[in-house]
Amino acid sequence: MPDLLTADDRARALSRVPAWSEVDGRDAIERTVEFDSFIAAFGFMTQVAIHAEKLNHHPEWKNVYNRVEITLSTHDAGGLTNKDISLAERIDALLG
Repeated sequence: MPDLLTADDRARALSRVPAWSEVDGRDAIERTVEFDSFIAAFGFMTQVAIHAEKLNHHPEWKNVYNRVEITLSTHDAGGLTNKDISLAERIDALLG
C-alpha cells in the first residue's frame, strides 16, 4: 500500500498538477474538464481508463454530456498518495 503524502511532499506534488484542486473535507484532488461533445468526453475517459489500468489505480468520475468530473484519492491508504499524482500527471498529458 502506498504511503500518504507528507505536508512537504504534498506541496511539491500539487505544484506539478496546478489544474487540480484539493477537495474540501476529503484528502483528495479534483479536476473538471469540458469537451466539444459527448463522444470527445467519452474518448478521453477511454484513454484515462487505459492509463488507470496500467497504474492499477482508478479514478472516481462522473460524466454528464461533454463534462467529466474526476476525483483522485487512494482509498487503501485513506487519502492522497503518489499514485494520485501520477495519474493526474498522465491525465494532464492527455489534455495537452
